[in-house]
Amino acid sequence: MPSAGTASRRAVQLAALLAMLVFFTTQFVGALLPNVPLLITASAAGLALDLYLQHRDPGLVAVLGKIRFDVMVRQLLRDMLVLIGLLRLHSDGSLRGYTPVVVGLVLFYATHLACQATAILVRRTRTLPFLTRNVDTTGLRLSAAPPRLLARQHGRRLLRFALPATAGLLVTAGTHKTLWAEIGVGAALALALGGTVYLAGWLRPKKRITNEQQALAWLDKWLADYRPTVGMYFSGGTTSAYQANMWLSTLAELDGNPVIVLRERFMMQKIEATDVPIICIPKVVHLMALEKSSLKMMLHPSNSGKTSQVLRMPSIKHAFTNHGESDKLSSCNPYSKAYDEIWVAGPAARERYQLADIGVDDKDVVEVGRPQLAPIQPYKGAPTGEYTTVLYAPTWEGWDGNPGNTSVMLAGENIVRALLADPKVRLLYKPHPMTGSVDPRAGRANERIQAMIREANTGRTGTRPGPEAAAELARRTTELDRLTTSTFRASADEVERMLLQTTPEKGRAATVEAATAAWEAAYWASLPEWEHQIITDARPALFSCFNEADLLISDVSSVVSDYLISEKPYAVANTSGMGEEEFRANFPTVSAATILAPEAQEVPALLAAVRDPSLDRLATARAELKVHLLGPSDPPSLVRFNQAALALAAKADERRVRMEARSSEIPAPRPAAGTETAAQGG
Repeated sequence: MPSAGTASRRAVQLAALLAMLVFFTTQFVGALLPNVPLLITASAAGLALDLYLQHRDPGLVAVLGKIRFDVMVRQLLRDMLVLIGLLRLHSDGSLRGYTPVVVGLVLFYATHLACQATAILVRRTRTLPFLTRNVDTTGLRLSAAPPRLLARQHGRRLLRFALPATAGLLVTAGTHKTLWAEIGVGAALALALGGTVYLAGWLRPKKRITNEQQALAWLDKWLADYRPTVGMYFSGGTTSAYQANMWLSTLAELDGNPVIVLRERFMMQKIEATDVPIICIPKVVHLMALEKSSLKMMLHPSNSGKTSQVLRMPSIKHAFTNHGESDKLSSCNPYSKAYDEIWVAGPAARERYQLADIGVDDKDVVEVGRPQLAPIQPYKGAPTGEYTTVLYAPTWEGWDGNPGNTSVMLAGENIVRALLADPKVRLLYKPHPMTGSVDPRAGRANERIQAMIREANTGRTGTRPGPEAAAELARRTTELDRLTTSTFRASADEVERMLLQTTPEKGRAATVEAATAAWEAAYWASLPEWEHQIITDARPALFSCFNEADLLISDVSSVVSDYLISEKPYAVANTSGMGEEEFRANFPTVSAATILAPEAQEVPALLAAVRDPSLDRLATARAELKVHLLGPSDPPSLVRFNQAALALAAKADERRVRMEARSSEIPAPRPAAGTETAAQGG
């Protein structure tokens, strides 16, 4: 069942389609009668609606295209109906007076098609076999993109350029003066011709960028000059970029020359700010350029269908790092067998793979910790302020339909209701960004939870930070956006973005880190300490919420494992249908947690234990579980991670040496019988 917002949107779209149908029908009636006011009103209203939809709801007009009622058909029909009306206004139905107008309209639509063909050619010449970011692209002859209206928005271009023609025809219908139609059609034709000629300028040799063969040669040279040693390979959907983003800082700290390899073009702008060079290679045939490079090993934060395409390169070693560790089945996927090594945080994950019995050899499992958890602050004791800050961060519903994946549907409202009932609780609600993407019930429950929190805030009062806090946050936001957000003009295409996103200035990563910390401090300082917060934006990040919280309530997910580095109290909702003992036995990450039943009746006692450490019976268990899940704190995780990367790279070097030695030992093939004699006789 669709949500209220989705239903409302569909109703608006249906109303727009019905209005378009009414306008065309009315225009048809007005042309046949003929009724000039009806014809003019319906034609103008239909064109205005089409222009509006092109800007506000391009998805809807795209659907019309699928049923062969695209923008050109609509505009051509609109103009033809006006012409029919003009002919009907003359009793003899003669075209003699409108011959220049008809010829002009034919030429206008022919020119529009020529402009569209030119746009396709321009886009093809500006499509490289790869994309880059944080790379000096000198040598590729990149240039700024043509205007978006001409190159990529044929619907808007047609309607805007046709506007003078339609307007002239309608004025002629009202005044019976053909001159207005001739002027309007002439202006439309001039716009179409001018736009086509201007766009064709990008096909001139001086404006053309490097062709595919030259670009691939450039890529080989760049790889040879940069000499990458360790890479991160990532492929995924539009909402999966967070899986790669969590490893950016770790990758940047490794010894050697790191590189990020992507497969989807849209992903280029979803990877967060980093100084590491990024290459997107969509086609597998071009991906093979990596095999000839100095790349020794690649990290894989996720499994995808395209992962197998890079695993076929035996010269590169591959390590699966995953994008988080939990007791879910996805944390011990049988696909893991395809990698040379599986890097896990601590002993718990090693045991998980062996218990899963999926064919992963224990010697291929390497414990490296979780280096990206360094920003999480350790437990400092019971809360000392007036309010106890509770972070409720449920995971999403997952792909398998298991109701125990997320607590949002079965327990979320009860948990939030119990927390809101305590006047000394300050709730931070941060749902998973994919909540509701598979099961609409989770999306509706998420909406109800947010409504509960907003309602609770209306019953709370207290002092708020002064205007200086908001001003500081605005200043920090502007600074952080400047450092982390690439701003492009509306017409910029992939090539222009490559041109602008060249080698970053030195020290940018450290500057971004400092700016992020300053923004987070300003963000929390701008909020009243008594107000509940709903956090659905990328900022503040989850780790920043960890540092604000005195208590975490979550589900069986990597959120729990990451939070454990702080050793703060945490609770896990049990919506699996298992008893508590079975639940703890099946999910080791919850062994040091307070288990919440779907009714959430344990919340008051949980809050009491957070406020009074003498009631906290799980502190020792959390410290032990932390080591079991995340490994020892000495040596630091980043050191262990780097050592593992160097060791795997060394294995790649050893293999290359062996292969070269074998090649030198293989004798040259002997000539076939009779070949030598024939050669001598020749």
